[in-house]
Amino acid sequence: MFDALHRLLTGLDHPHRAAEQNDSGFALAVLLIDVARSSDNRVEDREEGVIERALARRFGLDQGKVTRLINAAEEGALQATDLFHFTQVVINNFSEDERIGVIEMLWEVAYADGVLTGDEDTLIRQVAGLIDVSDRDRGDAKLRVRTRLKGNPLQ
Repeated sequence: MFDALHRLLTGLDHPHRAAEQNDSGFALAVLLIDVARSSDNRVEDREEGVIERALARRFGLDQGKVTRLINAAEEGALQATDLFHFTQVVINNFSEDERIGVIEMLWEVAYADGVLTGDEDTLIRQVAGLIDVSDRDRGDAKLRVRTRLKGNPLQ
């Protein structure tokens, strides 16, 4: 009974939404959006641009598909009570190198507005732990992103 109620409240009773929840693109988009929202509970234009480019590059999506994915992920991020499910989808669908790449994407979103907040840093640390990326690899990913941004601070 509680499982049925949970599925109804989270929208998992709808077959399309249940499939989305287990899609690696959807899971990654939710994580990226969550980092963008972590500092002021909204996604700024520069952050959205970084998210769009990251998803298009990673999954080879055109602008229309990226927009639909982001819209669905924004709704999913608002409804999510935690990130565990999304991080498990990442673990199950991404290699170790790809998971480190996910952390780089998260850093790119965090730095998109030019300021790294404590909330963003904490969230990325949490996600890294949940997707089995070591502290060293997380730190190295952060340094690579900062080095890239020095050459192009506005991305």
